[in-house]
Amino acid sequence: MPEAVVRPLTPADAPQYRVLMLQAYVLDADAFTSTAEERALEPQAWWVKRIAHPAGLGVAFGAEEGGQLVGTVGLEFSAKPKTRHAALLLGMVVREAARRQGIGRRLVMAALAHAAQHPQVQVVTLTVTEGNAAALRLYEQAGFVAWGTEPMAIATPSGFKGKVHMSCTLARSDAAA
Repeated sequence: MPEAVVRPLTPADAPQYRVLMLQAYVLDADAFTSTAEERALEPQAWWVKRIAHPAGLGVAFGAEEGGQLVGTVGLEFSAKPKTRHAALLLGMVVREAARRQGIGRRLVMAALAHAAQHPQVQVVTLTVTEGNAAALRLYEQAGFVAWGTEPMAIATPSGFKGKVHMSCTLARSDAAA
């Protein structure tokens, strides 16, 4: 099978993105703070805004194989002057059948490269559910560093789980901040 193509998603991708994310909210429920039931109620405009924010405050990248979206990751930017230096990586998903092919790494690297194109962004942050060793390893390999764990961050059927906070300081060749 040919290698997945990683690209920014467009509003036309919103229906496929919605399906992929709703499946992830069910299959990997502990990875997310939202539930499939919550997100299923969101209108199409919410999904479009999530992947291609009209003011440039959100973008998502997708990995596509044979016309099917097999992975995605989102990046959110802040409009607030005091927090414009930080972007948030979120909604990381790779379908089970497409895992262990480097797709997750390529998605994260695409998001980091995009964040680095924004001169005001100095750091990208994220959270990972405690115990998700594969995700922690992926993010560490991409340059993220864990700096704390929020205890009891989410309630799951098996009990409360913490969220590991991680950040990646972007390498800058320019002196602008």
